[in-house]
Amino acid sequence: MRWTLKPKPSEDKIKHLAQALNVEDFVATLLIQRGIETFEDARNFFRPSLEHLHDPYLMKDMDKAVARIELAIENQENILVFGDYDVDGTTAVSLVSAYLKSYYPNIATYIPDRYDEGYGISFKGIDFADDNGFSLIIALDCGIKSIDHIAYAKEKNIDFIICDHHRPGNMLPDAVAILDPKREDCSYPYDELCGCGVGFKLIQALGQNRNETIQDLVQYLDLVATAIAADIVPITGENRVLAYFGLQVINSDPRPGIKALVHQVKKKTLDITDVVFIISPRINAAGRIKHGNHAVELLTEFNFEQAQQFASEIEQHNSDRKDLDKRITKEAFQQIIENQEEERFSTVVFQEDWHKGVIGIVASRLIETYYRPTLVFTKSGDKYAASARSVKGFDVYNALDACAEHLEQFGGHMYAAGMTLKAENYKPFKDAFEKQVSATILPEMRTPEIEVDAEINFTDITPKLVRILKQFEPFGPQNMTPVFMTQNVKDTGYAKTLGAEEEHLRLFVKQNNSEGIAAIGFGLGKKINITKNQNPFQLAYSLSENEWNGTVSTQLMLKDIRTDER
Repeated sequence: MRWTLKPKPSEDKIKHLAQALNVEDFVATLLIQRGIETFEDARNFFRPSLEHLHDPYLMKDMDKAVARIELAIENQENILVFGDYDVDGTTAVSLVSAYLKSYYPNIATYIPDRYDEGYGISFKGIDFADDNGFSLIIALDCGIKSIDHIAYAKEKNIDFIICDHHRPGNMLPDAVAILDPKREDCSYPYDELCGCGVGFKLIQALGQNRNETIQDLVQYLDLVATAIAADIVPITGENRVLAYFGLQVINSDPRPGIKALVHQVKKKTLDITDVVFIISPRINAAGRIKHGNHAVELLTEFNFEQAQQFASEIEQHNSDRKDLDKRITKEAFQQIIENQEEERFSTVVFQEDWHKGVIGIVASRLIETYYRPTLVFTKSGDKYAASARSVKGFDVYNALDACAEHLEQFGGHMYAAGMTLKAENYKPFKDAFEKQVSATILPEMRTPEIEVDAEINFTDITPKLVRILKQFEPFGPQNMTPVFMTQNVKDTGYAKTLGAEEEHLRLFVKQNNSEGIAAIGFGLGKKINITKNQNPFQLAYSLSENEWNGTVSTQLMLKDIRTDER
C-alpha cells in the first residue's frame, strides 16, 4: 500500500481562507484541495441551496424536448419512457414516468433485458413501441450513440427525446431533442450530471412550464441522490446540491419503494455510503438476476404494503446475487492459482456457466486481492462476454482498443468496460491483453494507493473538527472523506482482532500525551503485529462518530498501518 500526501496549497491561500472562515489551517487546506478558495465558495459548499440549481432551459434542446412532450399530451399520444437496467437507468425511468403520470395517463415504461437486449436503446424496444401505438420515446441514461436505432424508429414514425450524460460520438442521432450536457455545442454550466440528473432537469423544465416551483419537485430527489451515489459521478456543483437534498428526502419522507428497502436498517440517518451499499445493490440486483422492470415497479409503487412485497422479492434477488458472487469469485481464484497466474500483470478468467449479471462484481473482488486490470468472461449465446475493471491510473478501455483485432465489440471507459469475442479468439486475446498491460502499466499502478489529505496530531481531533467535517458531506468523487495520517502512535495494550477469521482489527491508541482514542480497521487483522511491539507506528485514517448505548464518541476508521521506520 502506497501512501501519497496530497500537495499542500500555498501558505498565503491557506492563511487567507483560514482567517475568513475562522478555522484551523489544515481545515482550510482540505477546502482548497476541493477547489474552495473564497468565503463565497465555502458558503455555497457548507450551505447547499436549491436556488443554486441552474435554469434547465440553459441545456441545449430543452425547449424542443418540452415542446414535443406538451404536443404529445395535447394530441393524447402514448409516451414510452425507456432506460437502462442499472440504478441510474431505473431511477431515471421511475422519476420521469412518475412525474408525467401525475398529470397525464398515457405513459408506459420499458427497461431492456440485460441478457436478450443488452445496454442502451434496442430494436426490440422500438418494435414494442411500434406494436403498441407509442409515437414518442423518452430515452434516459442512453441513446447518445444510437444513430441506427433512432433512424429505425423514424422509419416507423416514432420520435425520440434523448436524455443522456455519456460523451457523444462524432455524429449525433437524428432525434427531436438531445439533452446531454457533454455535447460540444451545449453551454449548460455543469456537465457531470448522471442520467437521472438529466431526467430531473427535464421535469424541472416541464414543471416551470406548468408554474410549479422547485419545492414541488423535491419529492423526486430521493431517486436522484440514489443515482448520483450509484453512478459514482463527482459530488460537486449541482450534483452536491441534488445529493444533499435527496438524502434529506431519503431520511425524512422517502417514496414507499425506498422506504421498504431501508425498512430493516437500524441506522436512524442514512448517509451517501449507506445509499451505495444498502439501496443501490438491491435496485441493481433486479436487473442482474431477474429484470430491471422489478426495480421500476418498486420505485413507482405508492402503496407501502405492495412496495414491501416488491422489496422482499428484490431482497431475494440480492441474496441470490451475493451467493453467485461468492461462488464465482471462489472459482475464479482457484483458476488463477491452478494456472499459476498470480504473478501476471493482468487477470483474465473464463467459465462458461458464470452468471453474466455478476461478472463485473467478481472482477472488482479479484482486484481486491490481485491489484491489476481484470477481465471476467462467461458464455453468452455462441460468444464469450466479459466485464472489465481497472486499477487507479490504468486506462483499460485503451488497452482493449489495442487488442481490438481479437474482439467482436467493446465499449466503456477508463475504469470499466464490457466486450464480446468469438470462442476461438479467447486465448489469442488473453495473451495480447497481458502483453499490452505489461508494456503500458507503470510500476506504481500495481500497488494500491491511499491519498492522504493532511498530517495531523491527535490533539487536533476536537468535537469542533468532527462537526466541521460532517458539513463536508455528502462525500463522493472530488469530495472524498478526508484521510489523515498521524505518526508516533502507540497502542495502549487493547489491540485485538475481530471477525470469524480474525480479519478485522480494533485498537485503542495514543500519541505522546494525548487522550486515548478508539480505532477500527476492517481487513487489517494481519497488521496486529505492527501494534504489538513497543515501537511507535503510523496510521492513515478517516474520522467517524460511534454511537454506543446513547453515547457518541469519535473513532478512527483505519485505512492502513505501517511502522515508523520510513
